[in-house]
Parts: sequence; structure tokens; C-alpha cells
Amino acid sequence: MGQADPFTVHFWGVRGTVPCTTAATQRYGGNTACVEMRCGNQRLIFDAGTGLRDLGREMLANGAPIRSHLFFTHTHIDHVLGLPFFRPAYDQRNCFEFWSGHLATQGRRLAEVLDQLMQPPFFPVPLDIMHACIGFHDFVPGEVIALGEAVRVATCSLNHPGGAVGYRVEFAGRAACYVTDTEHVPGTPDPAVLGLIAGADLVIYDATYTDQEFERFQGWGHSTWEEGVRLCEAAGAGRVVAFHHDPDHDDAAMDRIAAALERRRPGSMVAREGLVIDL
Repeated sequence: MGQADPFTVHFWGVRGTVPCTTAATQRYGGNTACVEMRCGNQRLIFDAGTGLRDLGREMLANGAPIRSHLFFTHTHIDHVLGLPFFRPAYDQRNCFEFWSGHLATQGRRLAEVLDQLMQPPFFPVPLDIMHACIGFHDFVPGEVIALGEAVRVATCSLNHPGGAVGYRVEFAGRAACYVTDTEHVPGTPDPAVLGLIAGADLVIYDATYTDQEFERFQGWGHSTWEEGVRLCEAAGAGRVVAFHHDPDHDDAAMDRIAAALERRRPGSMVAREGLVIDL
């Protein structure tokens, strides 16, 4: 494995809390969290927000059988809402491995929770109507998951109501981190997050609020783009990608955040739907 092996990050949904489809949010996008990483021939998906529907449509385009891993940070509704509309999961030719680390410590299992999601009166058809071969994996945060083709996925707990998990994907000498739905303690960098992102090339970070807004939302389980910068500076990490945008932040607000982030940490950016980063 060397630098010629492709490692790309594709953003299919970047919004937090609830989808928003107004004209004022179209440039950055209104779908909730869904990020795809391609590591050579391996496809890893992070979260099943409403962006998963468009990813599923792209996956089906060439008609070939699909093999993929789907990692959940947690199962709050904005991170699972796209799953019932993920068409590849209904095709028996396809195979998926579903991973979750926030439930095992609560004595629950991912398959059980997703089954509850797809039950009347919330949804008209059950989980087992998904005819793809689906494996469910519950792990304890802190475990390292080794996938094929030299892909390594490290994990850690995040500070979020009900729990959440951060991920670090290492492949071909590069590393990208997905750290969303976590709340920081002002002035006290989270040691688990620092360890996870240390030296990473790219850090996707929960930037639901700005520092100026944060005080009003303490206890809600989210962070700021400024804290993402501080963490990356302390951990010797590279670019920050602000993610999980507040639905009340329209395109004009996101433009202001993007400009401030670029000034503070050049090369960093605000996530938008359709953005592809080649590592």
C-alpha cells in the first residue's frame, strides 16, 4: 500500500438535528449526516442520515453487487432517518456490515434498536424486509476494527446524551477522523478526542454552534468549529472540516463561518453536500 492507493471522503449529508430544504440552505445542503470514505476498493459509510438516500441511488447506478460497511456514531433520529429509504439494503445481491459502539455499554444491540425504528406506527415495513445480507456488530468504544485491504478503524467515546462514538480511519499511511455529536468542556480539551485525532490528515468535527452561541446550548451535546481548530492544534492534526450544521444556519451564516475558519486554519473548510476530498 502506498500513496497511489485512493483515499477519498465524500459528503452526502452535512446537516444536524433535522433536514432543512429551504432556498436559503441549498448551497451547503439540507440532508442530515452521511459521509462516505473510499479506501482503495473498500467503501465505508458513516451515519445513515437522510443523505444516505442519495448515496444509495449512486451505489445502484452501475447495477453491480454492493459490499460496504456502515458505521453509526449513535442512533438519534437525524443519524438513522435515511436507513429505511436506503434502496441497496432491499436487494438480496448486496452485503452490508453495520457497526455501532454506543449501545453495548447500555446492554442494548444495534439490530434491536433499528428494528424498533422500522415498526408501525413509525414505519410501515419491518427491518427484515431488507433482503440484503446484513451483519450487525456491537463493539465497545476504544476497540480497533481491522477491515480488509489494510483499513484500520479506531474508536472512542464522545460526550453526547445517550452516548456516541468517534472514528479514525487509517489507510495507506493516511488518516481521516469523523468526530460528530460531541460536547466539549470549555478550556479542557477532551483527551479521548485528542488521542483519536492525533496526527490525522483530516478531522471532520461537530461544528453545530460557534463559540459565541455555545453558552446558550450547553448540555445539548454539540460543539463549535473553534473547538475543532483548538483540538487539531493541540493534537498536531491537519485540516478541519466543520460538520453537522445547525439547521438555523443558512448559507450566508455558513459563508461567514467558512471565511473565519479559513483565516484561522488555512486549508480547512465547511462541509457541503457533494464535497469530495482526496487524501
